[in-house]
Amino acid sequence: MNDTVPEPEPGQAPPQDDGPAAPAPLDVPRTPTGHPGIDAHVARLADADHLATDGHAEVYEDVHRGLRDALTALDARPGPPGPPGPSPAHEHRS
Repeated sequence: MNDTVPEPEPGQAPPQDDGPAAPAPLDVPRTPTGHPGIDAHVARLADADHLATDGHAEVYEDVHRGLRDALTALDARPGPPGPPGPSPAHEHRS
């Protein structure tokens, strides 16, 4: 039995490796939101383009955490005052 790999003939491409492909950018467009903090988190998604698939989860979790924190911060800010309550002169007592 002969286990040697035959040489490719001239003009023929060498045999392809069946291993995993190298990371490649997905080129998904990221439209700016106009909010610098949010845009920075969304831009961080591009870091996953250069990682193997097993590294994507860390990037996604980091971006998710940052976006969640930004939304939580919006809830913590004081909003405009609510409408005034009824004045004591208009209370009806029985």
